Amino acid sequence: MAKYECPDCGYVYDEKTGCEREGYPAGTQWEDIPEEFPCPDCFVREKPDFEALEGKQ
Repeated sequence: MAKYECPDCGYVYDEKTGCEREGYPAGTQWEDIPEEFPCPDCFVREKPDFEALEGKQ
């Protein structure tokens, strides 16, 4: 499962764990997250700004 990072604050969306507090349960794929998804930590960046972490870990 992939991970995506907010370039502003470093929050990581992990498909494996999802983001329960925003209504996305574990296993929710990145492509199922709406484009207007704001970073749940900083609320500055939206989904298109997130960077894939594949190959960086």
